[in-house]
Amino acid sequence: MNTDDTRPPATVPVDIATDELDDDVLARRLATDAGKLLLRIREEVGFAEPATLRDAGDARSHQLLARALARHRPQDAVLSEEGVDDPARLSAERVWIVDPLDGTREFAEPGRTDWAVHVALWRAGELIAGAVALPALNVTLSAGGDPPARPAAARPPRIVASRTRAPRIVGEVAEALGASIVPMGSAGAKAAAVIRGQAEIYLHAGGQYEWDSAAPVAVARAAGLHTSRLDSTPLRYNQPDPLLPDLVICDAALGPAVLAAIQAAGPQR
Repeated sequence: MNTDDTRPPATVPVDIATDELDDDVLARRLATDAGKLLLRIREEVGFAEPATLRDAGDARSHQLLARALARHRPQDAVLSEEGVDDPARLSAERVWIVDPLDGTREFAEPGRTDWAVHVALWRAGELIAGAVALPALNVTLSAGGDPPARPAAARPPRIVASRTRAPRIVGEVAEALGASIVPMGSAGAKAAAVIRGQAEIYLHAGGQYEWDSAAPVAVARAAGLHTSRLDSTPLRYNQPDPLLPDLVICDAALGPAVLAAIQAAGPQR
């Protein structure tokens, strides 16, 4: 399989004028379209060679998003996990922060649905639009419009955490709050579980970048959830170094208790 496929992928129709698509609509459409492409790639490539499937998904989804943004928002900068980081974004008024395939491990495993596509827009220090597509579930969550209805928070709370490398803080906070731990794949899938009321807390420490959390945080904030770093400081985007290694997304009512438990656990390494 050639992951440098140059065929123009289907995305937002080219006959739609740029000014007819507001940022939230564009973010949602792009995340959804990239997700549909990734489902087709799964069918075309198959699961026999996971590395080939992962590479094809990363490359072709990035290509779709980059081409669509170049057409519909040609003046905006782009920060993508799969693209070259252009320092010009630091002086740009608007920056799209995208992860073309969040959860490549899960994407290449048959039957797994916990992978995602992230599309977010930053402007003047704030995330102003965002969408998280869960293609295998046929779901796209957006910061625009009405947030999904969330059931009452479960008691005891549920914490979603990495299925392969959950940080120490997860176990310590779970013990402090009497919470259960739910292993899950991609950052987007874990954030979506909280946004959709399937869990109450998502904690992460170490190994993430801005594209891992920008879109999930934009959608979570729009849904009224608490979002911050582990030390309670704000999550800041479009920074010179895109490393953003830790975050908390949780039910707003649980925010003080979660942050207190994190503080009591001591410094994270």
